[in-house]
Amino acid sequence: MMSSDRHHRGATPIDHRAAIAVETARFVAALENADPATAVPSCPGWTLADLVRHTGSVQRWFSALLHARVQAPPRTRDVDLRLPERWDGYADWLAESATVAAEAFAATGPDLPMWAWGVDQHARFWARRMLFETLVHRFDAERALGLPATIDRTVSVDGIDEFLVNLPFATSFAPDVANLRGPDRTIRFRTTDGDGDWLVRLRPDGFGLDASGAATGSADATVRGSAADLLLLVYGRLDREAEAVEHEGDEDLLTLWFDNSAF
Repeated sequence: MMSSDRHHRGATPIDHRAAIAVETARFVAALENADPATAVPSCPGWTLADLVRHTGSVQRWFSALLHARVQAPPRTRDVDLRLPERWDGYADWLAESATVAAEAFAATGPDLPMWAWGVDQHARFWARRMLFETLVHRFDAERALGLPATIDRTVSVDGIDEFLVNLPFATSFAPDVANLRGPDRTIRFRTTDGDGDWLVRLRPDGFGLDASGAATGSADATVRGSAADLLLLVYGRLDREAEAVEHEGDEDLLTLWFDNSAF
């Protein structure tokens, strides 16, 4: 398994813990003078206030798991959120959530063995997962508010990998993922702005990344785009028919994937 607080395929190593602080600060900055009732199109039914509550709550819950050094699936998600009653306290609360996370990281080394719902059974799993929860929802907020919404390429590559590595284990909260199976069918995701290549293989009993097939051979379907656009694509923030995305091959296979891979 990984021996550092990061995991990547051909990407520059990332300090996930530091990146969480950066992404949260950017999220907080977007909230200045914002209307809490602003609809968030990429999270149907949510307002900006809902988005902030969710992001800060996830950071605080993951932090509680780290402090507890959980060795088995937690029986409850209850945690003292200290959520302010009024919107005018939400920005400071979200900023404080990142501080709570930093304190949890300081108390738990990345290599500490822990239960995690994904592949990597170490504390570093939670930092990596927290980063992309925060980043994607920061993007959601900026888009909803009509602000410039960009994502660093290196972080994007790591985020695509994190998503694809862990998706097979997400059925407990994303049950449609169990439908992602097939008779040895493959989908390649490839970046067009630098190194980045992932081959997903669907089998009769499930699916997963096929590291031996990445960057070589053919696939039944291929999806291409910049690293940032592929990250948005796998997270459902960009449609595969968007101009920024190219795809070819088995359209039924791609439909199966995108209809069932919501995270």
